[in-house]
Amino acid sequence: MGWDFSTDPETQVQLDWVDAFVRDEVEPLDFVIDNPRDTRDPVRQDLIPPLQEKVRSQGLWSAHLPPEWGGQGFGHLRLALIEEILGRSRTAPMVFGCQSPDSGNAQILARYGTEDQRKRYLEPLLDGVIVSCFSATEPQSGADPKMYVTRAERDGDEWVINGEKWFSSGIQYSEFAIVMAVTDPDAPPYSRLSAFLVPTETPGIHVLRNVNVGSHQGEPIHSYVRYENVRVPAENLLGDQGGAFAVMQTRMGHARLALATRSLGLMRRALDLMAERAVSRQTQGELLAQKQLVQEQLAESWVEYHMFRLLVLQTAWKLDELHDFKAVRGEIAAVKMMLPKVLGNIGARAAQIHGSLGVSDEMPFVDMVTSALSLGVADGPTEVHKVTVAREVLREVRPAAGLFPSYHLPAERDRARAKYREVLERHGRWT
Repeated sequence: MGWDFSTDPETQVQLDWVDAFVRDEVEPLDFVIDNPRDTRDPVRQDLIPPLQEKVRSQGLWSAHLPPEWGGQGFGHLRLALIEEILGRSRTAPMVFGCQSPDSGNAQILARYGTEDQRKRYLEPLLDGVIVSCFSATEPQSGADPKMYVTRAERDGDEWVINGEKWFSSGIQYSEFAIVMAVTDPDAPPYSRLSAFLVPTETPGIHVLRNVNVGSHQGEPIHSYVRYENVRVPAENLLGDQGGAFAVMQTRMGHARLALATRSLGLMRRALDLMAERAVSRQTQGELLAQKQLVQEQLAESWVEYHMFRLLVLQTAWKLDELHDFKAVRGEIAAVKMMLPKVLGNIGARAAQIHGSLGVSDEMPFVDMVTSALSLGVADGPTEVHKVTVAREVLREVRPAAGLFPSYHLPAERDRARAKYREVLERHGRWT
């Protein structure tokens, strides 16, 4: 078995095209489009669809999806290399048809939706014509879905939904939301929730307010939503009644890995910017690059970035080998655990090296640090993923049989001496 960290020539050609395309055509859009998910914005509609057609012509549209869903069927490793580049721009995932939460919602609809639902919602979602929302988190529940209280009750041929949801991102632009609600309050904890397809035009959906992350002054993207007697047809239940945890797992593994791969693009950008600043700026009679503490920050950032990148790519490779998210749940949890730490460290160091400019709104570093904090709670908080990693590490470990550890040095020494007793006796070293 050989080890190879090279990229095959065909994929490298695609990566080179994506790199140049994102740099020249997509990154500038971040400065002229308020929100790439707002399909009602005429500027957005003039600029993004033509670029999406260019992506399609290159065979790179929705690369994360299988061909039968209009995607390319790329493996996770190949996809990770592409999404690493897309992570440099908040508009790039939309241009390439792999934006969150639409990518995960498409997987749910493809697996659980009816034929009519796929035609009405999945097809335009895959075509990039509409966007969607994943409405799960609640104000009181934190990261624990078992504490959700939003209810869905059966009334004849309909389900009636009542409750409040927190951080239902982009619902104001969305054609539909996938909503998690309690249908069986007396069932075991993991069988209480069900998932529903809810068109956002349905009466009774009220956006109480929109919120942003940190002190960001742009258009808010997260919503605090109240569902008041929202009625949907019985067939809008996605999956089995009480089966929402299985529905959520359909999207979680890929979503968590995608967050990490796209964040690699931000880390690389911050590293490049701090390196440029170090060789461009002088203080106290010499370049920043000649200051040992600046060199230390650059070195630590470079090492953390590359260690994290290898973990991400190894996880993607393992997924391609095993085709089973459960088999790599420990690796995915480790990636998610390390993501906010590494991004926050690199973003903070980049800001420090840039001085007052670095903490201003004229540079991207404060947003990177804020994003790191946000990623520490998105798709399960860091603490939960640490527990998962620890459990995976301990799962196959057996306790020592005796009073002392199995690796107790005196015992190991005795075993080694017994194994080589003949040689030791021959040389007079056995006592």
